Amino acid sequence: MTGRVMLVDDEPFIREAIQIFFRSRGMEIVIAANAEECLDHLERGFRGIILMDIMMPRLDGWDTIREIVQRGLFPGNIIIMLTAKDEPDEKMNGLQEYVADYVAKPCAPQELLDTVSYYLGLLEPGVALV
Repeated sequence: MTGRVMLVDDEPFIREAIQIFFRSRGMEIVIAANAEECLDHLERGFRGIILMDIMMPRLDGWDTIREIVQRGLFPGNIIIMLTAKDEPDEKMNGLQEYVADYVAKPCAPQELLDTVSYYLGLLEPGVALV
């Protein structure tokens, strides 16, 4: 399967664990410890699946998505929220069309991989996004 994954999370343990798991499955994963690093990867051309944490310092996940959209960096990306919050809060209002899925931490690694693989399949050439 082609495609790339970016994990945006301020927790070093989460970043390391997901990076090791995905790479052991042969998947390319880019790491961003905060919103600024995420935006930098996008500005440099990253396109793929973005696993976005909500609770981060400075810009949280929702504000990061707003910035992605404002800068015109959303096309070619699918955003999946990966967060310790059980359900979205009111800051998600107005961003529903940019969030494909919502995965609560902790989650089973295989479940996360299956979810990401599904959305990567939607980014494959010839697959129409509905």
